[in-house]
Amino acid sequence: MFMEEMKTNSRKLEELEDVIARAIKKVRGSKENDLCKYIPVATGGYIHHFTMRKMKYKSPEKLVSLIEKFIIESERPLVIPPKPRLARGTRKKRDQLNFTKLQLERLLNMARLSGDKEMISILSPKKSLAQCKRELIYAIRNQVVDHELWNAYVESVNVQQAMVAAGVESISKET
Repeated sequence: MFMEEMKTNSRKLEELEDVIARAIKKVRGSKENDLCKYIPVATGGYIHHFTMRKMKYKSPEKLVSLIEKFIIESERPLVIPPKPRLARGTRKKRDQLNFTKLQLERLLNMARLSGDKEMISILSPKKSLAQCKRELIYAIRNQVVDHELWNAYVESVNVQQAMVAAGVESISKET
């Protein structure tokens, strides 16, 4: 049973490769990604090359039917215009406040004067783990206790551990 499934999968992949080769030849392309611009998607625009590569292994029958429908069976395959997107700088949130460095320093100073620890932590510039370590070592050598510096160190360690965990999770999801 397993061998039969392997044979059908290899036959499907061979058929897919043949269809892809014919489609590339028809659109006068040089690689598989050249076909993406001819295959529309429901959300608008054309299929992304990552999606096409995923379909190649997860649902080759569907990819074969799409390529045949939009490229091979078509008299003259049409290039699909890309999905309209905003420029990179314009995708920012409208209600977000933008402060200058001087304004942030003034707000931070006001928060320190009022003793608002939450505002101090929000407005304080984020330090890297290496910078926190250096400053902690310097403070210890000078026998100075700085709770804010320790909290910044703990926060940067937690952020780094979260990033490592997220990286491990994404790697395990891919395999």
